[in-house]
Amino acid sequence: MSTNTTHAYRTHHCAELTAGNVGETVRLSGWIHRKRDHGGVLFIDLRDHHGLTQLVAATGSPFLETLDKLRLESVVTIDGEVVARSEGTVNPNLPTGAIEVRVRGVTVQSEAAELPLPVAGEAEYPEDIRLRYRFLDLRRERLHKNIVLRSKVISSLRQRMQAQGFTEYQTPILTASSPEGARDFLVPSRLHPGKFYALPQAPQMFKQLLMVAGFDRYFQIAPCFRDEDARADRSPGEFYQLDFEMSFVTQEDVFQAIEPVLAGVFAEFAGWNRETPWAVTQGAFPRIPYRESMLKYGNDKPDLRNPLLISDVSEHFRQSGFGLFEKIVASGGVVRAIPAPNTADKSRKFFDDMNEWARSEGHAGLGYVTRKGGEFGGPIAKNHGTEGMEALYAALGLGPDDGCFFAAGKELPAAKLAGFARTRVGEQLGLIEQGAYKFCWIVDFPMFEADEETGKIDFSHNPFSMPQGEMGALETMDPLDILAFQYDIVCNGVELSSGAIRNHKPEIMYKAFEIAGYTQDQVDTNFPGMINAFKYGAPPHGGSAPGVDRIVMLIADEPNIREVTLFPLNQKAEDLMMNAPSAVSEKQLRELHIQPRKVG
Repeated sequence: MSTNTTHAYRTHHCAELTAGNVGETVRLSGWIHRKRDHGGVLFIDLRDHHGLTQLVAATGSPFLETLDKLRLESVVTIDGEVVARSEGTVNPNLPTGAIEVRVRGVTVQSEAAELPLPVAGEAEYPEDIRLRYRFLDLRRERLHKNIVLRSKVISSLRQRMQAQGFTEYQTPILTASSPEGARDFLVPSRLHPGKFYALPQAPQMFKQLLMVAGFDRYFQIAPCFRDEDARADRSPGEFYQLDFEMSFVTQEDVFQAIEPVLAGVFAEFAGWNRETPWAVTQGAFPRIPYRESMLKYGNDKPDLRNPLLISDVSEHFRQSGFGLFEKIVASGGVVRAIPAPNTADKSRKFFDDMNEWARSEGHAGLGYVTRKGGEFGGPIAKNHGTEGMEALYAALGLGPDDGCFFAAGKELPAAKLAGFARTRVGEQLGLIEQGAYKFCWIVDFPMFEADEETGKIDFSHNPFSMPQGEMGALETMDPLDILAFQYDIVCNGVELSSGAIRNHKPEIMYKAFEIAGYTQDQVDTNFPGMINAFKYGAPPHGGSAPGVDRIVMLIADEPNIREVTLFPLNQKAEDLMMNAPSAVSEKQLRELHIQPRKVG
């Protein structure tokens, strides 16, 4: 029997020992994960970062009592002999499942107090408990694997970007507040009383200035800070993105540079923690114009795993026996149809429940038509007439056993309701393709939009994008008809990022802002660094910034971004573990020339 216990804490980690180590004396350190008492024989699963090893202490062992008294999650160092498990007790699902370690010595490194939540198992616990004791939550297997996955994904992204000729640079964290975008996190200046830095919402201006400075292909795993409310796919406070920018490129050049990076990293981890790897979009990602996306999918982040397509059927109801839709169309509204294929076997309740769901979401309702064996049913079909319904169904390519839902009203609300309904119908009928990552680009976003109440023209997306047609378009076209070189990357209905070919010409930027109601002085005041730099020779450039957190969330198939983030804030943007935000001393406030106002 060999002896190899010279290291103070371990000779092997807890996923390393195999049948080839039988007969060796080893030293392991880790947390007591589980304990099982089998008639005086104590079995313990010892856990470290790498995995589990089973320990055994039999009756008569001088260490049995010590181990038996220790709570779960106590930290111990174990000396012992590697022995083969008896036939029938081998665990083929565990790397160390062929062996166990017979305890010959125990050193207690740290005793655990009573646990506020268990580490073994995946029982759901309230968010406040999980976040207050995040260091315990992170010991749980699923979350631990997710954080390891996050590290590996970031490493892969870096390698793939470098292989594409990009170089990583770090941009400032303390910068100036910007009037555009979300709410800033402000940092008071000690040296400049009454003035504030801002944490960057994104490295947008700095990366464009890098292009002006001649660095050509930049990337960064960039921290971004926005004082926004939490959502399932957005953390409050901070997030990370794969920020990149390129010089002397067209929109297509940007697509060709980032597509292999994203497709490659998703393909690399498509089998993460699952038996069958998920399929990933092959070749060029589909390019879908914004207006087409809003029509066919009801939003600008379509889930292409859902085969259902929305259609505009307004003209079918322009002269119809169904008065409600006829009035909506006559007043400038639209009617959108969402197919419900093979629903002849569905009861009327299925359709009524969809209508009630729409109302519960704040909409007027969701009309529907049923069809079974070619026979139409429901008030819309009765009033619209069999001939009209047959013409509509023929135009939509629907069959004799297909139902159909309708969203009607002003164009944008009707499009949104149709989009929500498309998703819900797809889910209810089990039509969403499983085990796949489906990417697409949304392109040709409108440069401007009009406020519904005031009619004021403003930017609809990114004000620094190059309008398609450049100055000529700004001078001759209706602003609402001007498209921009703006694009979004979408995967499975999740927007990974927005991007654009930038407006690098000062005269075009001034004109674009003028259309949106800004003077040249306001542009110079609000964006001095960038507009000034563009006056000294700026290359055509563009880029994007896929969200790292959302990439990992999709790969891990997690419903909430919190599950792939080390120390997230709660829904109220609080760190319950570190008690942040917190009050600070009067001395600190005086140094920053700040006197708090009493609230209430």
